[in-house]
Amino acid sequence: MNDKFIKEMFDDLRKRKSTNQNKSYTAHLINNPELLAKKIGEESSELIIDFIKKNKEGIINESADLMYHLIVLWISVGVDPQDIWKELSNRKLKSGFEEKNSRS
Repeated sequence: MNDKFIKEMFDDLRKRKSTNQNKSYTAHLINNPELLAKKIGEESSELIIDFIKKNKEGIINESADLMYHLIVLWISVGVDPQDIWKELSNRKLKSGFEEKNSRS
C-alpha cells in the first residue's frame, strides 16, 4: 500500500458520499458527524489497547478501521489526502521536538 492506494480509497469513498445513507455506511457516517467522531474515538481507543497488549493482529485490524474512519472524516470536511501529505512533508524538515514546540 502507498499514497496511491489511499488516494484511490479516498476517491472511492468520496463517491459514496452522495449515496443513500441507508445503503452506504460511509454516507451514513458523513451525515452523522457525532457518530463519525464517536467511531474515531472508539477505534483509537481499541488501537491503544491492542498496542499496550502487543496484539499485532489487533493493531492491524484497528489501524485499518481507524484509517477508514479518518478518510471518511477528511471527505466530510473537504480535506484531500494531498493536504495531509503536504503537511507531513513540511514537518519532515524539522525534528519532532522542534515541530511540537512550534505549535505552542
